[in-house]
Amino acid sequence: MKYKIVLAFTILLFDSVLFAQNLPKSSYWVKLKDKTGTPYQISRPENFLSQRAISRRVKQNIPIDETDLPVSPVYLDSLKKRGLEIVHASKWLNGATVRTADTALIRKISTLPFVTSVQLTKPSSATKSTFLKFREEELLADINPANYGNAINQLTQLKGDYLHNKGFRGKGIQIAILDAGFWHVNQIAAFDSLRKSNRILGTRDFVDPSSDIYQQHTHGMSVLSCIGGNQPLSLIGTAPDAAFYLFRTEDSASEYPIEEDNWVVAAELADSVGADVINSSLGYTVFDDPKMSHKDSELNGKTTRITQGANMAFRKGILVFNSAGNEGKSTWKRVNAPADGENVIAVAAVDKNGIRASFSSVGPAYGGAVKPNVAAMGSLTFLVGSTGVLDYLNGTSFSSPVLAGMGACLLQANPNASVKQIKLAIEQSGSIFNKPDSLLGYGIPDFEKADKYLKLNTNNNLYPKSLITVSPNPFSDFISIKNIDTISGDYYLITIYNLQGICLLQSYFNYSETIILDNLSYLPNGFLILSIRSGGKDQRFKMIKTSNYSKK
Repeated sequence: MKYKIVLAFTILLFDSVLFAQNLPKSSYWVKLKDKTGTPYQISRPENFLSQRAISRRVKQNIPIDETDLPVSPVYLDSLKKRGLEIVHASKWLNGATVRTADTALIRKISTLPFVTSVQLTKPSSATKSTFLKFREEELLADINPANYGNAINQLTQLKGDYLHNKGFRGKGIQIAILDAGFWHVNQIAAFDSLRKSNRILGTRDFVDPSSDIYQQHTHGMSVLSCIGGNQPLSLIGTAPDAAFYLFRTEDSASEYPIEEDNWVVAAELADSVGADVINSSLGYTVFDDPKMSHKDSELNGKTTRITQGANMAFRKGILVFNSAGNEGKSTWKRVNAPADGENVIAVAAVDKNGIRASFSSVGPAYGGAVKPNVAAMGSLTFLVGSTGVLDYLNGTSFSSPVLAGMGACLLQANPNASVKQIKLAIEQSGSIFNKPDSLLGYGIPDFEKADKYLKLNTNNNLYPKSLITVSPNPFSDFISIKNIDTISGDYYLITIYNLQGICLLQSYFNYSETIILDNLSYLPNGFLILSIRSGGKDQRFKMIKTSNYSKK
């Protein structure tokens, strides 16, 4: 069975995907000047973001801004009317991937007043690549009949059993996997529990929208098994109770920059539907056309489009994991994009003894930033291999999902922590945090330490949930706050602000068990945040302002 995402607010971005019909067509990235003409408004985010995506921003105090607005349909329509095929559009980077066989048209497009630049991302003459994208080695082995099978080492090396034993196995966390294909995930036994509990929430193929991702490359299937595989006594992944979006962004038959742009729009979709974690076991430096390849100086954590997209995903409240790369033995050696991203957790590969795998890419990022960030098992990782049976494989492609699954468990265990806090906790729990290097970064994380760090350093447990009550919600012209004395302090600072962080009301109140905020009809309708601050503590409530409720 193939799952498809049906989301009204994403239709605008993807309803114009077309296929070349006559002459071979080249692909181009068209960077747009602004978003003039968009029918969307920052004040009405429910028109272009899911409630889950809005709630993620609210929880982490992330404002909704212009980067969240879809690309202007006026500009896209103008490009289409001139004869271009719109493949997809990126709201974060404000541009579109287009196709055409007419080079003269492209020259004209580059002179349009709303276009700032045009770049070739895949030529029409592209042939099957000789570039070896995935360098994993498959090593058949017997299965240990323990509860987690031979995957137990991947878990215990990270002290992930500490969280699993407490019941934190990723339940309620949504993970988007961006990869090259998910061969037979709809059939293989290790994914039975995902299918039976409907935890494959959606799929999309950004390379060929007409394809069946379950008939594409095996790589994403193996990656998924590291996190969500659940075959008791044989294999249990690091977040077997999580839910997943499966997105194909990598064209394994060729290597061109268009795949980076596929990645960005997939990350945007992951954000829009409300995903909490992104795992990407992909990296880009060298392309089939050497003129398109990245320079070393571009791997500085913020330059390539894919890295900009990965950094933006993190700023939108998503925890982003990416394999460091398999370039340790190549002339390149260093981490690839987007692993170089300043907000990305780049994961190196080690064996079960914590020894770095020789193929694992090294750092630092250009400019000296610590890369990779941390390490996990990518040497003799136990998973579902390319033939659909349990197997051992080598590759940083697998260290990343092993760690991403644990990141999901840590998010579940610390629901009020921000992604910045989660990332910092993972790094600070690393085995060599006090002396990071260019091989393993901060080392192998300890998720017991990370969890305890978060419990001590975030506001997860500051406020009794059941004591303070705020009503009505939705509200129209007043709000009643009761039991407010559960926050200690001589006075209270009460603030109402919108999702962009703009203060709409702010007042100080002396100690009282009940406070009434009245005459609020002037506030804008929609989602608002109510903050109650006292004694260094800050409790927040998501409110809905409407005209349909009145004071009684």
